[in-house]
This record gives sequence, C-alpha cells and structure tokens, in this order.
Amino acid sequence: MEKYIINLVEDEKNLADILKAYMIREGWDVYHFADGQDAYDAINHATPHLWILDIMLPNLDGYQLLKAIKSKSDTPVIFISARDKDLDRVLGLELGSDDYLAKPFLPEELIIRVKRIVSRAYHSTAQSEKKRLELNGYYIDPETRNIYDGSELLEMTTKELDLIILLTSNIGKAFSREEIIEYVWGTDYYGSERAVDDVVRRVRKKLPRLHVETLYGFGYRVLSS
Repeated sequence: MEKYIINLVEDEKNLADILKAYMIREGWDVYHFADGQDAYDAINHATPHLWILDIMLPNLDGYQLLKAIKSKSDTPVIFISARDKDLDRVLGLELGSDDYLAKPFLPEELIIRVKRIVSRAYHSTAQSEKKRLELNGYYIDPETRNIYDGSELLEMTTKELDLIILLTSNIGKAFSREEIIEYVWGTDYYGSERAVDDVVRRVRKKLPRLHVETLYGFGYRVLSS
C-alpha cells in the first residue's frame, strides 16, 4: 500500500470529514484546510503528493490556490465544485488542474481518481517510457520524470512532462489533439482543445531547442532536428 500525502482544501466540514475518512482508510496521510489562506500558507511548506481543491473557499478561492501551487511545483491537483460545471471544468483544466469532480459525487469515485492520478504522476508503467532520451542537448528521463538542459534540472508541470514524454518517446510520429488530450488529461476530459496548444506553447518556451512541429488542423509531433 502506497503512503501518499494528500492536502484536502474543503470548507464544508461534513463533506471534508467523509472524504478524509475514506482516504485515511486507504492508508494515506490527509491534511485538511477549511480556509483558502491557510492552504496558501501551506504551499511553501512540505509538498504533498496531491491537492484536492474546492473552488469556493473563504478568503482565497480554488483558482488562486491552483495558480500558486502550479507556480511552485508540478504537484497534481483535483478540482471539486458545485458551481457551473462546464465553466469550472474548462477553467480548472486550462489553468493546470489534473482532474475535476462535480458535486455531488461518491467518495469512492474520488478515491479511484486519486489512485489513477498519483499512479500516472509518480510511477512509470510503460516499459518504453523507462529509457532516458537525449535530444538537442536535453536529457529526458521518463522514469524519474526529470528533464535536464545539460546539468540543469528544468521545472516542468505534470502536463508539460506528460506531453514531452509522449512526443519524445515517439520521434516523428504525429499526434492529433484528441490523442494528446486522451494521454495527458484522460478520457473524461470535456474541455477545450486550446488546453493542448497552451501546454505546447509553455513547452516551447521552456525547451526552445526541442523541435515541436505544428501540424495545422491536426496536432503536433517532435522532430529529431
């Protein structure tokens, strides 16, 4: 049983108590924050394996917390909300959240999603992804999910890493935006394809020598030179 650390940010005490009980039953350490500012203050302390954020919170909302979390690390984030489902889903995913659950939901569903996300983020399951790659001076290690520019470790988000691993493990292969969404966001993503373009834009900025080619009207691929 994996010992994960989960930060749960939820101001509804009854719901928080239920979710916390289910996660503790899985053997995870759960830290609960009922206030957005308290959660924000915790960002600069020990980094959890995953954040679960409600959007509507006292003092600081989930969107502000998400931006702060992603500016510090690539720690996965699950958004939960009872507001406008489509709008919150799209905004959350485009800002970098890894999943979204609309209230009300079963605690068991949250557990399944947490397991899926932490497994994808911290464990390389595909044998083909375990080979360290060198491309235009960048060293890409899918197993440790680290990317180096020479000896410098680059700071990347979870989705940036997922995209880079997908494209660089298949040099020259063209991937449609739909295929990229399925790999990076999962099959239950219902947001805009613009999220793919945004991640590509960030990757190009951070890895300017990586040749990410745009296939207009289709998707992207990485070329060796």
